[in-house]
Amino acid sequence: MASGKVMEPDVNLIRDVKKAGGDTLKRCYQCATCSVVCNLSPQEKPFPRKEMLWAQWGMTDKLAADPDIWLCHQCNDCSINCPRGARPGDVLAAIRTYIYKKFAFPSFMGKALANPTALPFLFLVPVLILIACIYFSAPLDANGQFVFLTGSQIDYNLFLPHSTVDALFVFGNILIFLFAAIGFNRFWKGLKAGGHDSQLSFVGALIKTIAEIISHKSFNQCDTNKSRSIWHMVLFFGFIGSMITTGLVFILIFIPHYLHEWKIFDIYILPMPPIELPSPIKIIGALSGVALMVGGAMLVIRRWSNRDEVGANGYADYLFLYVMFVVGLTGMLSWIFRSYVGVPMLAYVTYFVHMVFVYFLLWYMPYSKFAHMIYRTLAMVYARSIDRRPRSFVQVG
Repeated sequence: MASGKVMEPDVNLIRDVKKAGGDTLKRCYQCATCSVVCNLSPQEKPFPRKEMLWAQWGMTDKLAADPDIWLCHQCNDCSINCPRGARPGDVLAAIRTYIYKKFAFPSFMGKALANPTALPFLFLVPVLILIACIYFSAPLDANGQFVFLTGSQIDYNLFLPHSTVDALFVFGNILIFLFAAIGFNRFWKGLKAGGHDSQLSFVGALIKTIAEIISHKSFNQCDTNKSRSIWHMVLFFGFIGSMITTGLVFILIFIPHYLHEWKIFDIYILPMPPIELPSPIKIIGALSGVALMVGGAMLVIRRWSNRDEVGANGYADYLFLYVMFVVGLTGMLSWIFRSYVGVPMLAYVTYFVHMVFVYFLLWYMPYSKFAHMIYRTLAMVYARSIDRRPRSFVQVG
């Protein structure tokens, strides 16, 4: 007689998926329309049908080790064509939100980022840290007053010294990346536990995956949500450009400055005149800021104007887009207010808000939707290595 298997559904998974935007989960009756209409679903064991079943049964281990939930790019073709209104695209987005929390280290941070009531406290952390940095590091005049309060010249280095910002950026990100690496490593081990034989090396799969991400090839396979790929690409390259600008400034401007200040290799370095930011870097930074602002705004507006068609309307999805948009907006306004308006306190307050949102974005990366950049990349690399590709790609070669 065949032996049976006792199912132990994870009710927390079901509850969290519903809470994160997948409240239509139980409407699915396994007709497989979603898997048929999805251009990104592989030929063998297509998604999202099986993921809908696993989520209904609370099969956390299956979903946590499933690369397919990350091969979904929220085209929403499945949700629009679902005869039961089960909205599989929204359910998969909610499962991804659950994964951020499941692999989070420390775990309480994953729970905090998934809880709207914790948002004020999460913002309070960078606010208090930056206020403390201003209080203890901003220069004082002869009367013991902050120079930025008494001077007419707008200089962000007098308000929040660059050395302090750099220290927070470097040491804070090192700590966060160490925490993030724990979760990403757990996720990768879960994928590898699937037992599939690799047909391509990690490096080879990574190179192909990066090329696919840069070209947005998967996004361009969407039908219902095709225009989303344009604004997602604008936002994506805006963020990449911002990171490149930050890196160039740090390497070309601040490192030489610190080497001179700390008298490291002083025998080779002559007294340095004030270094102006090279115009190409300014241009990259300005274009990146505009791209962040415009791309984020258009993605938010599209969700407001047609929530059903766009999908992924969970708290984590909106929070990420709002933060990205505000980072771009406040960055551009900080530059405009400093360079063209000339009102010191307006510029300083805007710059402070900008830094709060920047550190919110970076420090909470492993626990928010921002982490999808890594989770999705790892899943796509793994899928490439085992030759699990969308059937539309296989058909065209």
